[in-house]
Amino acid sequence: MLLLISPDSVEEALGCERAAEHLDIVDVKKPDEGSLGANFPWVIRQIRDVVPADKPVSATVGDVPYKPGTVAQAALGAAVSGATYIKVGLYGCTTPEQAVDVMRGVVRAVKDYRPDAFVVASGYADAHRIGCVNPLAVPDIARRSGSDAAMLDTAIKDGTRLFDHVPHDVCAEFVRLAHDAGLLAALAGSVKVGDLGALTRIGTDIVGVRGAVCEGGDRDTGRIQPHLVAAFRAEMDRHAREYAAAVAAAG
Repeated sequence: MLLLISPDSVEEALGCERAAEHLDIVDVKKPDEGSLGANFPWVIRQIRDVVPADKPVSATVGDVPYKPGTVAQAALGAAVSGATYIKVGLYGCTTPEQAVDVMRGVVRAVKDYRPDAFVVASGYADAHRIGCVNPLAVPDIARRSGSDAAMLDTAIKDGTRLFDHVPHDVCAEFVRLAHDAGLLAALAGSVKVGDLGALTRIGTDIVGVRGAVCEGGDRDTGRIQPHLVAAFRAEMDRHAREYAAAVAAAG
């Protein structure tokens, strides 16, 4: 399982740089503009410059409307600015067809510029609260559009979390559908250390966190702390070892 950490500024990215050995992907977002709020191109460039070269930088394009051309341009902007993982929140897409339309434009725009870029179609565990596509439709949307990964996050950051809206068995089905389609499965949404056992068992490929590694657990006012990143990674690794041992013993 890969660990994706989301700083919201160059200063926070420097904290990630000090914890680089414990994380896999640095994700640039702007939390005050939404769950997958897009940051400025120059911030992406600056963070790319301070993060070790062997750590990929991800950038969110935003909680996007159903405007395929607009979203494709935004996604290309993120790629040009230095991101190799491009995440799109399908906030304004009310049908799978609309979501596929948006993501096809993103995939073409990004991969025409950089074929090795990694495109992530992101839905929302609390889709019922905002009227967007069903979470379990996202893996097929990602497959049909040529994306590389399917992701779930939470749209409304009000203290509720991933598993509050999508139970463990539904998350497991999401991961299975993604894997069956040849995609990676990413899960986020106020994920805590206590969720790592379940995320490991269901085969999650990427776990995204912010609040869990911020001082006070606050994604908005807290700052990312390198020692919290290290502690979170240590728990990830412990659960991975224990799960592997249990599988070996059962087999």
